[in-house]
Amino acid sequence: MPLLTLDKISLSFGMHPLLDGASLIIEPGERVCLLGRNGEGKSTLLKIVKGEVTPESGVVRLEEGAVLSVLPQNLPSEDSRTAYEVVASAFPETGELLAQFHHLSQQADEDSLNKMMSVQERLEALDGWRLDQKVTTILAQYGVEPDRALNTLSGGWQRRVLLAKALVAEPDVLLLDEPTNHLDVPAIAWLEEALGQFRGAMLFVSHDRAFIRRMATRVVELDRGQLVSFSATYEKYLELKEKALEEEERQNALFDKRLKQEEAWIRQGIKARRTRNMGRVRHLKAMREEHRQRRVRGGTATFAVEEAARSGKLVAEAKHADFAYPGQPPVIRDLDLTVLRGDKIGLVGENGTGKTTLVRLLLGELEPSSGSIRLGTNLKVAYFDQLRGELDLDKNALDNLSEGREFIEINGQSKHVLGYLQEFLFTPERARSPVSVFSGGERARLLLAKLFSKPANILVLDEPTNDLDVETLELLEEQVSEFKGTVLVISHDREFLDNVVTDVIFLDGTGEAREYVGGYSDWRRQGGTFPSEASGNRPDKQDKRGKEANQAGSKKPEEAAARPTKSKPAKLSYKLKLELEQLPGKIEQLEAQVAALQEEISASDFYSKAPEEVAATLEALSEAETQLEGVIERWMELEEQASQ
Repeated sequence: MPLLTLDKISLSFGMHPLLDGASLIIEPGERVCLLGRNGEGKSTLLKIVKGEVTPESGVVRLEEGAVLSVLPQNLPSEDSRTAYEVVASAFPETGELLAQFHHLSQQADEDSLNKMMSVQERLEALDGWRLDQKVTTILAQYGVEPDRALNTLSGGWQRRVLLAKALVAEPDVLLLDEPTNHLDVPAIAWLEEALGQFRGAMLFVSHDRAFIRRMATRVVELDRGQLVSFSATYEKYLELKEKALEEEERQNALFDKRLKQEEAWIRQGIKARRTRNMGRVRHLKAMREEHRQRRVRGGTATFAVEEAARSGKLVAEAKHADFAYPGQPPVIRDLDLTVLRGDKIGLVGENGTGKTTLVRLLLGELEPSSGSIRLGTNLKVAYFDQLRGELDLDKNALDNLSEGREFIEINGQSKHVLGYLQEFLFTPERARSPVSVFSGGERARLLLAKLFSKPANILVLDEPTNDLDVETLELLEEQVSEFKGTVLVISHDREFLDNVVTDVIFLDGTGEAREYVGGYSDWRRQGGTFPSEASGNRPDKQDKRGKEANQAGSKKPEEAAARPTKSKPAKLSYKLKLELEQLPGKIEQLEAQVAALQEEISASDFYSKAPEEVAATLEALSEAETQLEGVIERWMELEEQASQ
């Protein structure tokens, strides 16, 4: 029996219906990816499923007794509640009581204990302790400290808390809207792993192609108000969609040909005789109406980069460059890097590791604290800002782009501003609308239009893929690849990096920036890892009191009033002592093995070897580094036990 059914849903916002009798059925265990162009109504459809928007017609049916949860698209910026309070709020009746009890359990005064007794009685009546156990268990499972305020956590850790809230109620259906936006790669990898363990049904909107490939068991496309289901993987969907579009074009061409024939018959009939076959006349009228009602698929964005005169061969050269903000440890340390004209460089690293700072150093916007950075000649930079700060929200798209001009010149051709915007899929009516009402995808397209209207020989793209639909994203990849100038890309979209960049610079958070040849996948094959992967994805450092609170969880009043001191762990057994003594030797062996493999890979002729030999060596390095990390963690664990 279907878990979720959408039956002939219709909703209009303007000239054409956003949803036009759309239907969808989701079965238990399915992971359905909802695709569609920006502005087609994907987020609106999710709001209809959630009950936030009421359709003009049609029915949404959730199986009786089924639970629906939502992982929201936007992260809360000013939510000062603790992680425990956020997750507990998933239970409306008891969540507030649990949060109140958890807060009181951290107090030690008599008044707090008296209040706890009252709250405890109400919780017991509502079976609150069972729900409390669920909250503390899922927070521990996700490695989140219960007493951390949400607004003190990074985006990735906020996403963990919100996912814990969504899953703690054990939902049957989970809705997700662009879950990977603004997350770094380790956070996306963790999210994929966590969602992979979810056994319920999922309906999600995403333009992250690597995420879709990993998660989706079925693809549903929202196209011109209709939901078209492709019971296939993402790769198969792309093939089937291309064939469907070809067939649609063929049918439309055949229909138009028949329409022209009927029009010609009517005109000839008027000349030849006064009476005509009224049945054919009615048929012609029906064909005309069908043609008028036909919703033509929106065009594909067509844009090109306005290239400036070539820069000098050298774009930037850093020698032993350091940079630190006042009173802070170095963000960039001992940087030696040469950027040449035509390089396409991807900057990879966790959030906060200094990727944007490095770009500003290479462009001369920041001066190094020590060392030197030499800039090339004739540098003209176009900057794509992930925060869309280049757009004036109070102005319309036309005014944002024109800057007082009626015509702009693109690669030697003069174009009217309105016509240029139509290449980015803005109708004349939409181009005159204020930017404040635009969707995230429309703002991204407008910023691309503004970016590409100015001559440039250096493109800086800071998270350009957020909110872009797949077709526009693929066109952007094509244009960036064909761009003759230099490109610096900050992105967490793994597939975009693979398709665009020729080199990767990895920032590990200690100030070191290491350069690798190839894209993201090549960096991973060469042994590239994130620090959080080596440390087990632990959250931000917790203080001692926070750790104790996390381990203890919420306690009943009598337990909180007489909280026992933590007993010391038992001493190491003979077997563990022997293991501890042997581990340093294993570490030395693995370190030597890793060093030897790295030396082999760094040889100038390494990549000229047979592909099978290259792949085997890279795989051996990855395995050796993984083993080394595991042995070091085990040594630290046993060493800590032995010292207590």
